[in-house]
Amino acid sequence: MEALSDQVVTPDVVTFGESMALFSSADTRGLEYAQTVMKSFGGAESNVAIGLSRLGHRVGWFSRLGLDPLGRYIMKAVRGEGVDVSRVQLCMDEATGVMMREAVAGHSSVYYYRKHSAASRMKPDDLDQDYIRSAKLLHVTGITCALSSSCADTVQAAVRIAKDTGVKVSFDPNLRLKLWPIEQARAELLPLADEVDYFLPGLDELKLLYGTEDEQAIFNRLGQLSATCIVKGGLGTNYVVRGSQVSRVPYTPVQHVVDTVGAGDAFCSGLLSGIVRGYDIVEAVQLGNVMGAMVVQAFGDWEALPTWAQVQDKLNHAVHIER
Repeated sequence: MEALSDQVVTPDVVTFGESMALFSSADTRGLEYAQTVMKSFGGAESNVAIGLSRLGHRVGWFSRLGLDPLGRYIMKAVRGEGVDVSRVQLCMDEATGVMMREAVAGHSSVYYYRKHSAASRMKPDDLDQDYIRSAKLLHVTGITCALSSSCADTVQAAVRIAKDTGVKVSFDPNLRLKLWPIEQARAELLPLADEVDYFLPGLDELKLLYGTEDEQAIFNRLGQLSATCIVKGGLGTNYVVRGSQVSRVPYTPVQHVVDTVGAGDAFCSGLLSGIVRGYDIVEAVQLGNVMGAMVVQAFGDWEALPTWAQVQDKLNHAVHIER
């Protein structure tokens, strides 16, 4: 197993989780008949890390990757985006996870090949406790919990380390029912929501996790948490829930949507950027809205994530002139 050499980093945000090689095809006949595919990579946590780096933050991402061409490719690409990967482990005789994506007749499908991947073998002993303690904020997702019991233990251990040190914790449940049944997801994710400072679910996810379509009942449940809850998914509206107070944060839906993949991660990176910058939570949500709107107008998991200068231009209504 190879680990990158340690370096002195005091990150604004630390996150971790599985990133997979991504093979996709623009061929409308689908992967079965496509003659060529495009190579990239994706993972909720590394997407967020890249988004934060492009917004000007110091951010660290770590994982376990196979000591193979795909693992080295992912590690180098994330590092090339300015993200600290000094805690990434490249593991001999273990495989980097793979996902494949196709779009046929307007329907997008994703196929995962991640069982027994290097990342699924993460365990609490892999955590660099001092690294987590040095951050302003730790960001975790439910995807990592779904990979294996040792991964779930690792998320719980990381949250405890952060909380014991006063590091704020954000948690996106990122519910993936291809990875585990809803009953198991509820048992793992809902207790985590009780522990964190910022809970970032989608409204559709909450309906599944709480087992109800009643939005008022959902908001009542969220109001019992100590976390500030940012709920994504209302039509033209996101919500901030703090106790009994529910604030609506409107956004303007994008007229020309190209690809919704990565929109949630873009929103998350904008939101966390606002939190780290000391914005009011509503202002932070608005920044997340802008990030999400910009990303859905281009293809890719992370490639379209804007820089801070591009976000500022958007907020200032800059006009692009092609010469």
